[in-house]
Amino acid sequence: MRILLDTHALIWWFTDDPQLSDSARTLIADPRNEILVSSACAWEIATKVRLGKLDVALGVIEAYADLIAADGFIHWPVNHRHALRAGGYTQAHRDPFDRMLAAQAELDGLLLLTADAAFADFPVKTRW
Repeated sequence: MRILLDTHALIWWFTDDPQLSDSARTLIADPRNEILVSSACAWEIATKVRLGKLDVALGVIEAYADLIAADGFIHWPVNHRHALRAGGYTQAHRDPFDRMLAAQAELDGLLLLTADAAFADFPVKTRW
Protein backbone atom coordinates (compact mmCIF):
# COMPACT_ATOMS: atom_id res chain seq x y z
CA MET A 1 0.00 0.00 0.00
CA ARG A 2 1.23 3.53 -0.79
CA ILE A 3 0.70 5.83 2.17
CA LEU A 4 1.17 9.60 2.25
CA LEU A 5 1.96 10.95 5.71
CA ASP A 6 0.36 14.10 7.03
CA THR A 7 2.96 16.37 8.63
CA HIS A 8 1.90 15.64 12.20
CA ALA A 9 2.14 11.89 11.56
CA LEU A 10 5.68 12.33 10.24
CA ILE A 11 6.78 14.44 13.20
CA TRP A 12 5.12 12.13 15.71
CA TRP A 13 6.86 9.16 14.07
CA PHE A 14 10.26 10.87 14.23
CA THR A 15 9.77 11.98 17.86
CA ASP A 16 8.07 8.76 19.01
CA ASP A 17 5.14 10.83 20.22
CA PRO A 18 2.32 8.87 21.92
CA GLN A 19 -0.20 10.92 19.90
CA LEU A 20 0.66 8.70 16.92
CA SER A 21 -2.07 6.07 16.96
CA ASP A 22 -1.18 2.40 17.25
CA SER A 23 -2.81 1.81 13.88
CA ALA A 24 -0.75 4.56 12.24
CA ARG A 25 2.43 3.28 13.87
CA THR A 26 1.72 -0.22 12.55
CA LEU A 27 1.05 1.02 9.01
CA ILE A 28 4.26 3.06 8.94
CA ALA A 29 6.36 0.23 10.35
CA ASP A 30 4.99 -2.40 7.96
CA PRO A 31 7.74 -3.06 5.38
CA ARG A 32 5.12 -3.98 2.77
CA ASN A 33 3.92 -0.36 2.69
CA GLU A 34 5.56 2.44 0.73
CA ILE A 35 5.68 5.48 2.99
CA LEU A 36 5.63 8.73 1.06
CA VAL A 37 6.53 12.15 2.45
CA SER A 38 5.34 15.17 0.51
CA SER A 39 7.57 18.12 -0.23
CA ALA A 40 4.72 20.08 1.35
CA CYS A 41 5.64 18.52 4.71
CA ALA A 42 9.14 20.00 4.55
CA TRP A 43 7.62 23.36 3.62
CA GLU A 44 5.11 23.17 6.50
CA ILE A 45 7.69 22.11 9.08
CA ALA A 46 10.12 24.88 8.07
CA THR A 47 7.34 27.47 8.08
CA LYS A 48 6.01 26.49 11.50
CA VAL A 49 9.47 26.30 13.06
CA ARG A 50 10.25 29.77 11.67
CA LEU A 51 7.02 31.11 13.18
CA GLY A 52 7.80 29.51 16.55
CA LYS A 53 4.80 27.18 16.35
CA LEU A 54 6.68 23.88 16.15
CA ASP A 55 9.78 23.94 18.33
CA VAL A 56 9.73 20.15 18.67
CA ALA A 57 10.58 19.89 14.98
CA LEU A 58 13.75 21.97 15.11
CA GLY A 59 15.85 18.79 15.21
CA VAL A 60 13.76 17.34 12.40
CA ILE A 61 14.71 20.22 10.09
CA GLU A 62 18.40 19.79 10.79
CA ALA A 63 18.34 16.10 9.85
CA TYR A 64 15.28 15.98 7.58
CA ALA A 65 16.79 14.19 4.57
CA ASP A 66 18.73 11.76 6.77
CA LEU A 67 15.64 10.89 8.81
CA ILE A 68 13.57 10.25 5.68
CA ALA A 69 16.32 8.05 4.22
CA ALA A 70 16.97 6.17 7.47
CA ASP A 71 13.37 5.02 7.64
CA GLY A 72 13.25 4.15 3.94
CA PHE A 73 10.57 6.74 3.26
CA ILE A 74 10.14 8.18 -0.24
CA HIS A 75 10.23 11.91 -0.98
CA TRP A 76 7.02 12.74 -2.87
CA PRO A 77 7.40 15.86 -5.02
CA VAL A 78 4.75 18.47 -5.66
CA ASN A 79 4.02 19.03 -9.35
CA HIS A 80 1.83 21.37 -11.38
CA ARG A 81 -1.13 18.94 -11.39
CA HIS A 82 -1.08 18.87 -7.58
CA ALA A 83 -0.80 22.65 -7.40
CA LEU A 84 -3.70 23.22 -9.77
CA ARG A 85 -5.92 20.75 -7.92
CA ALA A 86 -5.01 22.13 -4.48
CA GLY A 87 -5.76 25.66 -5.61
CA GLY A 88 -8.96 24.61 -7.34
CA TYR A 89 -10.67 22.85 -4.45
CA THR A 90 -13.93 24.58 -3.59
CA GLN A 91 -13.80 23.49 0.06
CA ALA A 92 -13.57 26.37 2.52
CA HIS A 93 -10.50 24.78 4.13
CA ARG A 94 -7.81 27.47 4.22
CA ASP A 95 -4.67 25.51 5.14
CA PRO A 96 -2.49 25.40 2.00
CA PHE A 97 -0.46 22.45 3.30
CA ASP A 98 -3.58 20.34 3.87
CA ARG A 99 -4.94 21.31 0.46
CA MET A 100 -1.70 20.14 -1.17
CA LEU A 101 -1.67 16.82 0.71
CA ALA A 102 -5.30 16.25 -0.28
CA ALA A 103 -4.48 16.95 -3.93
CA GLN A 104 -1.52 14.58 -3.91
CA ALA A 105 -3.51 11.83 -2.20
CA GLU A 106 -6.45 12.25 -4.57
CA LEU A 107 -4.56 12.53 -7.86
CA ASP A 108 -1.94 9.88 -7.07
CA GLY A 109 -4.34 7.38 -5.47
CA LEU A 110 -2.65 7.42 -2.07
CA LEU A 111 -3.98 6.65 1.38
CA LEU A 112 -3.50 9.73 3.57
CA LEU A 113 -2.43 8.91 7.10
CA THR A 114 -3.86 11.71 9.25
CA ALA A 115 -5.66 12.44 12.50
CA ASP A 116 -7.13 15.60 10.97
CA ALA A 117 -10.90 15.28 10.53
CA ALA A 118 -10.88 18.24 8.12
CA PHE A 119 -9.80 15.89 5.33
CA ALA A 120 -13.31 14.38 5.35
CA ASP A 121 -14.31 17.35 3.17
CA PHE A 122 -11.87 16.27 0.45
CA PRO A 123 -12.20 13.33 -1.99
CA VAL A 124 -9.41 11.32 -0.37
CA LYS A 125 -9.11 8.08 1.57
CA THR A 126 -7.74 8.55 5.06
CA ARG A 127 -6.82 6.35 7.96
CA TRP A 128 -5.69 6.90 11.50
